[in-house]
Amino acid sequence: MFKLQPHSIRFKLIASLLAVSLFIGLLSLLVGGNLLYQSVLDEVNNRIRQDLNVAKVIYEGRTGSVRTALEITVSAPGFYAMAASGGPAEALRDINPLFRNLKLDFFGIVDVRRLCPGNPKNPGGPAGLNPLAAYVLKHRKGVSGTIVMTPEQLAHEAPALGDRADIRPLPARQDGMVGGNQEGRTGAGLPGLAIGAAVPIMKDGCMAGIIYGGFLLNGDTAIVDKINETVFENEVYKGRNLGTATIFYRDLRIATNVTDADGNRALGTTASPEVSRTVLEKGQRWTDRAKVLDDWYITAYEPITDIGGRRVGMFYVGVLEAKYRDVREKALAVFAAITLAGMAIAMGLGWLFTGRIMRPVSHLIRASAEISGGNFSPDIGPISKDDIGLLQKKFLSMTRALKRREHRQQVESQIQLIQSEKQASVGKLAAGVAHEINNPLTAVLTFTHLILRRKDLAQEVRSDLEIVAAQTERVRRIVKSLLDFSRQSALAPESTDLNRLISDTVRLMKNQALIKGIDLSFHRDDRLSPLTLDRNQFQSVLINIILNALDATGSGGKIELSVNPNSSEKGGAVIRISDTGCGIPPEHINRLFDPFFTTKDVGKGTGLGLAVSAGVIQRHGGTVKVRSAVGEGSTFIIRLPEKPAEKKTRER
Repeated sequence: MFKLQPHSIRFKLIASLLAVSLFIGLLSLLVGGNLLYQSVLDEVNNRIRQDLNVAKVIYEGRTGSVRTALEITVSAPGFYAMAASGGPAEALRDINPLFRNLKLDFFGIVDVRRLCPGNPKNPGGPAGLNPLAAYVLKHRKGVSGTIVMTPEQLAHEAPALGDRADIRPLPARQDGMVGGNQEGRTGAGLPGLAIGAAVPIMKDGCMAGIIYGGFLLNGDTAIVDKINETVFENEVYKGRNLGTATIFYRDLRIATNVTDADGNRALGTTASPEVSRTVLEKGQRWTDRAKVLDDWYITAYEPITDIGGRRVGMFYVGVLEAKYRDVREKALAVFAAITLAGMAIAMGLGWLFTGRIMRPVSHLIRASAEISGGNFSPDIGPISKDDIGLLQKKFLSMTRALKRREHRQQVESQIQLIQSEKQASVGKLAAGVAHEINNPLTAVLTFTHLILRRKDLAQEVRSDLEIVAAQTERVRRIVKSLLDFSRQSALAPESTDLNRLISDTVRLMKNQALIKGIDLSFHRDDRLSPLTLDRNQFQSVLINIILNALDATGSGGKIELSVNPNSSEKGGAVIRISDTGCGIPPEHINRLFDPFFTTKDVGKGTGLGLAVSAGVIQRHGGTVKVRSAVGEGSTFIIRLPEKPAEKKTRER
């Protein structure tokens, strides 16, 4: 079984899948959660704007109902005659039940001579003229809307109104959001914010009087509760009103269904300075999340203007943010659960799929271990049909190549071993024979030359002795070759420019090549670095191979030498000596470097030249190979390392 270890590919694949799943999950969680929350927030903002518009309709609708009632009263048959005969006070008594049914906080009739307020015991005068009546008196037309009433005006209408209007600001809060005294407020004699209407009483195209009525908003609950009922359907979320509405005089809450921690309406608290600046000073609508008392709301604020166009307060509606925040948190929880489930599924699928993917790899790992042990035919399991299948096929090709290489190396090693043993045996034999022959041979050659110095020898005898001397000299050269082969003299390596060495060697052999009519050339390579070798011995190797090439090549042929850096190893060089000669039969290729093997005629070669050359190349740590085709020529390929494998070799 394939073990799951921290450094294994299977572990890395599973970890990668988990990392990708976690990254995508977290990214989806963050982006999706924010997009969802932003979408919900945008939807809530759009809703709160619409809710504010609906609340304004309710607010203005109440004002309109007062004006409608006043216009119906004025247009009723006999109203003017009743007011003219009995006076405004008599008219008020007759219409008082109607206005009481409307639950008006103040109402009255004004003529050009005096004011008759709704409280008969407190007749008004010019100083207490209601702002609605004052507007109609000035502009000669009906009006409805918001007004600010001074404490004196409230007292003229009804003493209780002044007390109701006097909402004392609460102490300042640490958060600075709501609550706190406004600068310059003392908490006494606060004006009242009211809504109402006034219409003129007309007779024959002239205004004979004014009838007015309205509601004081300070401490009022009707409008804000109506908004909560109509717009928010009195919905409660976690013990708090989902929707809230507030009417501000300036920035002070005078009517609201926002409650404090004790469940009391938060009258006397103030809006934040930022909201006040935007709405009251700049006259702009403000829509955003805001902290109201201790809760966060999605809010909308809009200025309230009086009948004179002055910004005198603010209208507010808000939706509790907690509900939508909980929606986001639930959505995030769902996303998180999906992410965790995805990670669990990814882990399970990763374990399953990576097991199937890595099974062929585990076979290859075991097969690699078997190859290290010498088994070049390991079992790698069934061949996959994917990219790993290509790897398996390449692995099989590699094992076959390794097997062939191993077999080839074994054969070459056996050949080299046989060759070494053969050379060692021949060397010992040659050394013994050479020493045994050399002494009598020297004596024969010496006495032959002494006899040849005599003057009384017949010409026929002299000719025979000269033949004896020549053949003895030839035997001596053979003996010297045997001694050279057996000794294998020590290397004297030095840094050598191989291009220059080959050029010098070619120059030495140029005359012999010209005599035979053969083109001898060399192609140098200036990329070649200097090599460490025995210059004299290696030059002898080159001369020996060139001489063999001259013997094998006829007139008009070519012999080419070239050298290149050895690209298959770190440093070194490759020398090629090619000829267009007769070539070497296949049966002779493997015997070329055997001692005493030669295809030349008797007396023209000893068969030791290539054997000695191969020994010199091997002692330099190099190799020599021959490629040949009968009738097409031969190529000797010599590969040399940058430095010889051994610097000194003992003589044998």
